[in-house]
Amino acid sequence: MTYRNVHGRGQRRPVFGAWLPRYRTSEGIFDSIVLAQLKRLHNGWPELIDAVQCAVEDVPPTDLPWIPEQIRYSHFFPAKHDKAPRIVLYRRPLESMSRTHNDLQLLIHEELILCLSEMSGLRPEDIDPNYDI
Repeated sequence: MTYRNVHGRGQRRPVFGAWLPRYRTSEGIFDSIVLAQLKRLHNGWPELIDAVQCAVEDVPPTDLPWIPEQIRYSHFFPAKHDKAPRIVLYRRPLESMSRTHNDLQLLIHEELILCLSEMSGLRPEDIDPNYDI
């Protein structure tokens, strides 16, 4: 919480608090959308969601020569030795492609479906029947 001494009159009061929307950062909003989508997908495919780790990064790595130069919104890392398969969503590219909160939810959902279909070998329509609508 941020406090402010209004016009030098002494007692400080909060400028904004946890009950106001400004308190939530864009990172927090993005993370809550990802968690909500994972929870929604877990209801339909618990074995698929339990088998994968999900992470959020701000931007994709750009200094790696094997990553294509096109903008990436997510990346799927297959399982290796003792590590579970991982899905990484890139926050900034997804936020830049969306105009509204609902657009962001749809983009995150689509990226999760695409990564899960790549991981499982299923078609995106098999994981979510409303995918192509």
